[in-house]
Amino acid sequence: MLTISSELVDKIVAHARADHPDEACGVVAGPAGSDRPERFVPMENAERSPTFYRFDSMEQFRVWREMDDRDEVPVVIYHSHTATEAYPSRTDISYASEPDAHYVLVSTASEEETPFRSYRIVDGVVTEEEVKIVESYG
Repeated sequence: MLTISSELVDKIVAHARADHPDEACGVVAGPAGSDRPERFVPMENAERSPTFYRFDSMEQFRVWREMDDRDEVPVVIYHSHTATEAYPSRTDISYASEPDAHYVLVSTASEEETPFRSYRIVDGVVTEEEVKIVESYG
């Protein structure tokens, strides 16, 4: 189960809406070993595409090095789908390289709602998990 603050959910959704019609992407870092998402890190979609996302390799290197320096890990890796449901594509699954991360997908296909779903992706196997949205971490 992913437990995440409503403030972070709002930031992820806002980023996805702002980058629409292109896919948005980024991470939420948290203290190593905590499984607690804390620090929102929006990233640039190097593809600038409505159907595909890729972290810029230099930006990813910088962000991952910064997390290492702060004793953090990527607790959440998120991106948006602009025309399809919030479910990992074959490409998303092939790129999933952090077995401990929660892979969050939001869909901006509808203007009325923005589905927010989380998955674990390990060795190509996708498992949807419950998302618990909290006001603060107790």
